[in-house]
Amino acid sequence: MSHISLRTINEEHATLNAMLQSLLMMIKRGPLNAPELFFDILRAMLFYIDEVPEKQHHPKETELLFPIVAKRSPQCAEVIQRLNNEHHRGESSIRDLQHMLLGWEILGDSRRVAFETAAQKYVDFYKEHMHLEESVVIPEALKVLNADDWRSIDAAFAMNSDPLSNSKPRDPIYDRLFTKITLRTPAPIGLGQS
Repeated sequence: MSHISLRTINEEHATLNAMLQSLLMMIKRGPLNAPELFFDILRAMLFYIDEVPEKQHHPKETELLFPIVAKRSPQCAEVIQRLNNEHHRGESSIRDLQHMLLGWEILGDSRRVAFETAAQKYVDFYKEHMHLEESVVIPEALKVLNADDWRSIDAAFAMNSDPLSNSKPRDPIYDRLFTKITLRTPAPIGLGQS
């Protein structure tokens, strides 16, 4: 793909997919003998989802990419409306998960199953969401957008700063988050000690 925006979307989807899989792996692994570290890492993972996809990625799709595609391709309008609705609910969904995690941490295992179930549902939802973007919206964008459209969309997505991406320099503000997620998460999920 020659468009910076599409490369960025694909890279951010891949990173988010890896994060979602790591989240499920951590949940399956459980707190074991290090509950403080376990909950700290899960909080960091959920914060990442709230901070990067919800605040950088989704707004650019909703405000820049989706409106032009929907205008030029009415057959995509329904799917784009669904994706926009999902974007609007995204922050509250991740906040609900953060609250449920806190409930498990503070109130104990009586809250564990509810969190695990909600986390699995959230991951399944997110994977379907990304699949719709990749299989419907992006192919249609490649057909209907012109060079001027791509220039403005590419410029906006070039400004994204995903702390877990290897393809762009990381904003130093995210160094602690990067360290917490990648270096403290136990192997084989992360690089930390098991």
